[in-house]
Amino acid sequence: MDAKDRQIIRALQRNGRMTNQDLAAEVNLSPSPCLRRLKLLEQSGAITGYSATVDAEAYGLPVTVFVRIILNGHTEAVVRQFEQEISRVERVLECFMMTGTSDYLLRVVVADLADYEVFVRKHLHPIGSIGSIDSSFVYGVVKQTHVFPQID
Repeated sequence: MDAKDRQIIRALQRNGRMTNQDLAAEVNLSPSPCLRRLKLLEQSGAITGYSATVDAEAYGLPVTVFVRIILNGHTEAVVRQFEQEISRVERVLECFMMTGTSDYLLRVVVADLADYEVFVRKHLHPIGSIGSIDSSFVYGVVKQTHVFPQID
């Protein structure tokens, strides 16, 4: 991937609905080579898809919770079961395997505190291999972007 490919990706991260004509103009390419590069980025898997960025409050899930999970054990079966179960839970937007004191960090969206309690009781407790759940509620957002930084 070269600098021009990264320019294309950053432009699409800012506006995934731009036309190829507008994209080509923004990255200083003619439309045909720009489209060729875009198709190659998609085919290679560098661009994995397109989606809309939605306001969580307008959608009805205004509360973001970061949940740190520590498993009871770390056998292959325990880890596989946890990861399979958590991947099916729609309220979990992201699940990261972590170094440090927690095994996993989840980003969860809920309507309110009562909804979070239902989430924990209905989706986390039944997994069974969780030794500890530590939750932090987001009360403000300082910065949020989906655009990767420019690299040289």
